[in-house]
Amino acid sequence: MPYAVNTMPRPRSLTPDQLAAAALAVIDREGLSGLSMRAVAVELGISTMALYRYVADRGELEALVVELVLGAVDSTPPPLTAGPWRARVTLLVDRMRDTVGAHPAVLPLTMSHRHRSPGVLRWGETVLGVLGEAGFGAEERIIALRTLLAYVIGAIQQEHLGALSGAGTAAIAELPADEFPYMTEAALGARSLTPDREFHGGLAMLLAGLGR
Repeated sequence: MPYAVNTMPRPRSLTPDQLAAAALAVIDREGLSGLSMRAVAVELGISTMALYRYVADRGELEALVVELVLGAVDSTPPPLTAGPWRARVTLLVDRMRDTVGAHPAVLPLTMSHRHRSPGVLRWGETVLGVLGEAGFGAEERIIALRTLLAYVIGAIQQEHLGALSGAGTAAIAELPADEFPYMTEAALGARSLTPDREFHGGLAMLLAGLGR
C-alpha cells in the first residue's frame, strides 16, 4: 500500500520586520486598542497559534513595532555646516517628529519601550553629542535630552489628537469673552497657526531657554 503524500504547505518563515510591519498596519488602521495577537495573525494570513512561534505575547509585538518606527529615525550627526547647535538639534528633532508623526498611534508605546530601541538610543547619543559640543555639562545634557523628548512626543500628540484646527479650538472660541478673555483670544488667533509654525515656535522657545 503506497504511503500517503503530505500535501500540507510548510509554514513560512517570518522575519521580525515582517511581524512588526503587520502589527504596525493593524495599529495604523485600528488604533493601538486594535493590536492583538489574533489581529496580527489575520494581517499575516496565518493562525494565531502559528504567530506564537515567533513572539510570546503582545508585549513583544509592541517592542518590534517601536523599533520598526524609531529605527527609521535618521540619527546621522548633522554636519557643522548645518549651523549652530540649536539648528543641529532642531534638525534632529524634526527627523524624530517626521518619522514618529507618520504613525501617531504608536506614541504611547515609545514611552515604555524606548530604552530597548537601538534606533532611539542612537538618536539620543547624537543629540547628547551635539549638546556636549555646545558646552553643556553632564547633568545639563540629561535634562536637555529628556526635555526635548518630552516636547516632541507631546507636540506630536497635540498635533494629531488636539489640533488647533479641531473642534476643541472652535469650542473655546465660543466661550464667554468676559469670563475667558485670554482663552477666547488665543482660540481665535490659533485658527491661522499651522502645525509647523506651532511646533517650531515652541521648539525655538525651548532651545532659547536652554541657554548657551
